[in-house]
Amino acid sequence: MTSYTLRKGAPDKTRADVVVLGVVRTPQGPQAAPGGERVASAYGRRWAPLLSTVGLTGATGDVAKVPTGGTVASPLLVLVGLGEAERVDAGDVRRAAGLAMRQVSNAASVALALPAGDDEHVRAVLEGAMLGGYRFTTYTTGPRPDGPAEVVVLTEVARTKGARRAAEVAHAVGEATALARDWVNTPAGDLTPELFADAVVAEHDRRRPGRVEVSVLGDEELRERGFGGIVGVGRGSANPPRLVRLDYTPRGATTHLALVGKGITFDSGGLSIKPSGAMTTMKCDMAGAAAVVAATLAIAELGLPVRVSAYAPLAENMVSGDATRPGDVLTMYGGRTVEVLNTDAEGRLVLADALVLAGESSPDLVVDVATLTGACANALGDRVGGVLGNDQPLVDRTVAAGARAGEAWWQLPITDEMTEKVRTRSTVADLMQHNTDTWGGALYAAAFLQEFVGERPWAHLDIAGPAFNDRGPYGHVTAGGTGFTVGTLVELATDLAGG
Repeated sequence: MTSYTLRKGAPDKTRADVVVLGVVRTPQGPQAAPGGERVASAYGRRWAPLLSTVGLTGATGDVAKVPTGGTVASPLLVLVGLGEAERVDAGDVRRAAGLAMRQVSNAASVALALPAGDDEHVRAVLEGAMLGGYRFTTYTTGPRPDGPAEVVVLTEVARTKGARRAAEVAHAVGEATALARDWVNTPAGDLTPELFADAVVAEHDRRRPGRVEVSVLGDEELRERGFGGIVGVGRGSANPPRLVRLDYTPRGATTHLALVGKGITFDSGGLSIKPSGAMTTMKCDMAGAAAVVAATLAIAELGLPVRVSAYAPLAENMVSGDATRPGDVLTMYGGRTVEVLNTDAEGRLVLADALVLAGESSPDLVVDVATLTGACANALGDRVGGVLGNDQPLVDRTVAAGARAGEAWWQLPITDEMTEKVRTRSTVADLMQHNTDTWGGALYAAAFLQEFVGERPWAHLDIAGPAFNDRGPYGHVTAGGTGFTVGTLVELATDLAGG
C-alpha cells in the first residue's frame, strides 16, 4: 500500500529513490519547471547539455530517466515535459505526475517536485500520481509489483490548511476513480448484476461512510413494481437485473442532487446482436453506474453538505428465447409505453426507469452518466465526453467542474426535431426507443431520456468514448477502465456545496 504525503523540502537534498521534476519549453530552450530549480542549480552549466543529451525539449509527453551520479541526494531523476512555460496548468501537472509514476515501479520512495505552489496544483500532483500508478492485477499470475511504498509531494504550502484539504480531496477522488476502474476492468462473468450489487454493498460496509444508506431491488420486486425497462433489458439473461440505490443525507444540506448511472454489466446487443469484435470491451457498459456509486462514496467521505441520491440500474443484455424482441412494447416505470426497435439501444431503457424513480425523491437537479451511444464517440473521440441537458446553467457548471477535475466535456444539443421523433414516430406506443435515421444518434438518445425527467434541471453525460481506454496509457489515464466522470461529479457536488 502506497502512502501519499505532503512535505516541505528541497528536491536536491531529498534522499528518495527517485525525484521527479518538470521541464518546460521557453524561448531560451527547455528549463526546469517551478519546483525543480534547485536541482537545475546543482547541475549548473551541465543542466542544458544534460537535457539535450536525453532529448528533453519540454514538450508534453516527454520523459527521461537520468542517474544523478551524486550531483543531488537522490540517485535517479525522472524528467517529464509540461509544455509551454506560460501555458502550464493543473491539468498538465496532473498528466505529468501520472506519466512519471509509470516510470518508477521498482522504487521504494518517490518525491514529486512538480509545480505545486497552490492548492489546485497540490491536488493535481497527488491525483496524477495516484491514478498514473494504478494497476489492475486481480487476474495476473506471478509477482505483482506493489509500487512505491511512499510518494511525497514537495511543496512550500505543505503545512497550510488549504493544501491539507486539497490532499484529502485528491485521496478521495483518486481512490474513488480507482474503484470505478476496478469494477469496469472486472470481467463481466465475474460482475453480473447480482455480483455488482453485492460489490457495492460490500464496499459500503467496508468504508462505512457517514450517513449513507444502500438498498437493492431484486428481479421479483422490479417486476412487481413495474420497472419495465430494466426487466425488459435483463429478461434475456440467466443473470437477473438489480437496482441499487445509495442515499447520502448529511446535516445542513440545502441542495439535493440525484445521480443515475447506466449499469449494463455486459452488452451483447440482445437480439439486435453486435458483431463479435464490438463485444470485446462491453464489460465497460456499466461504467456510468460505477462512476455514480464511486463518486457518491467520495462525496460522503469528504463530508460535503449536499444530499445525494444515486441510482444504478443493473442488467445484462443477452440473447435467449425470452429476450425482448424488436417491435415489442415495454411499459416503463411510471406507466409510459415504449416501442423497442433495436435491442442494442438498451441503456436508455434502464436509465428511463431509474430517472423516473429519481424524480420521486424531488431532487433539485439530476445528472445521468452512461456509455450510451457510439454516435457520441464518433463525434467527440475517446477523450471527451458529451453533455446534453434541459438547463444551460447546469450544463455550464458540469463542464466547468470537469475542467477543474481534468476531464473534458463538450456540449451537444437536444433539438426539437429529435424530441418530435421520439414522441411521434411510433404508431403503437407513447414513445419510440430508437432513431430510424443514421444520424444524430446521441441527440436522439438524450431526447428520449428527457421524456422521463420532468421539468427539473437535468444533464446527460454520454461517456461512450472516454470510459474505456483500449489503447496504451497516456498521462494519468491507464489502459482499460478510466473512471472518467468520478472527478467531475465530486467537483459538481463541491460547487453545489458552495466551494
